[in-house]
Amino acid sequence: MPTMQNGDCTLYYEIDGPAGAPTLILSNSLGTELGMWAPQMDALTLLFRVVRMDTRGQGKSGVTPGPYSTAQLGGDVIALMDHLQIPSAHFCGLSMGGMTGMWLGVNHPSRIKRLVLANTSAKIGNAEGWNARIAAVERDGMAPIMPAVLERWFTEGFRQRDPGTVDKVSQMLLRTSAAGYAANCGAVRDMDQRESIGAISAPTLVIAGTHDMATPPEDGMALANAIPGCAYVELDAAHLSNLEQATQFTAHLLQFLTQSEPNHG
Repeated sequence: MPTMQNGDCTLYYEIDGPAGAPTLILSNSLGTELGMWAPQMDALTLLFRVVRMDTRGQGKSGVTPGPYSTAQLGGDVIALMDHLQIPSAHFCGLSMGGMTGMWLGVNHPSRIKRLVLANTSAKIGNAEGWNARIAAVERDGMAPIMPAVLERWFTEGFRQRDPGTVDKVSQMLLRTSAAGYAANCGAVRDMDQRESIGAISAPTLVIAGTHDMATPPEDGMALANAIPGCAYVELDAAHLSNLEQATQFTAHLLQFLTQSEPNHG
């Protein structure tokens, strides 16, 4: 099992695709595992060396004491890049993974080539809401919050149309450590990157979901307006747009990542 140690945390990762291809790092949402990117993998691994990591507190990565911070999660990505000797890479993060991507774009610009921020925001929710969710999970575990989370993550139509995918995601949620989930909720609660994201210099694409209640399209548009030269696309999906509109998501991701660089000569 490929793991690395960053301080007190064991981080689990997987690498797929040709060794000599450009590197693309995929970063997961709150309460999921690296398997959430399964629908994208066949297409992405034709062109990229795809690196996926379970965020600390989730999946097969270790659970360390929380609350976590966006800087801590971003530091895990940099530690993995250093471990794998990756000087710079493309980065695509969804929801909490997008928060991490913003932080990397601001604080480690030389490490990020192209940046994709999906279904995310520079600030998500309020402290009261996150504290209530943390308290509920610490008290009762993951199962009671699952129905409400799935309602935010997928439209009703998709839940009826593709129960298999919804079940896979629900199993990821149930497998998530309550302590790890609560610690990552702390990172989301404490994050506010609205003042800093204007410093992102990497070419950036924001992907939003029309029916996303967690990070609505207005949040995505605000991101795109704040980041210089940012592109924006909106999909007919709720929060996990890479699953609900997998084909379109993959097509927009590939189109953006394979664009030739502008000629400044």
